[in-house]
Amino acid sequence: MELVARIQMRQGLTKFVVMEAVDNTTINSVVLEKPPVGFTPSALEELKRLYNSLELKDESALRIGVKGGGCSGMSYMLAFDKPEDTDNHYGIDGIPVVMNKAHVMYVLGMEVDWENGLDNRGFSFNNPNASSTCGCGQSFAV
Repeated sequence: MELVARIQMRQGLTKFVVMEAVDNTTINSVVLEKPPVGFTPSALEELKRLYNSLELKDESALRIGVKGGGCSGMSYMLAFDKPEDTDNHYGIDGIPVVMNKAHVMYVLGMEVDWENGLDNRGFSFNNPNASSTCGCGQSFAV
């Protein structure tokens, strides 16, 4: 198992983005690749909490992707779902992750964060591929 981390400066704050990549390993006969998306420690903590509290079945995985819609044209998807034939499979800090192969180009290098403050609570997305985003940060354009 290989642990990949990078440091990112954003708005004067230093953030550590942690991505756990599993190389040359199989889970349920599926080869896992390096994930194209990074998660902050707070996002990983919240995802683990959700994953464990939902008591998901073995075949469920975290789905990351995009869909048409939102005020900027595309919206982010982040939900637990069953894998499909068109998915890439990843492992991020012990959580199985799937992503439609066609979505990788829209989220490559994206950072997912979990904010738990008085004025904002939820997952936020920092996508270097987005040419513009809406005010809520949940939709984007490329």
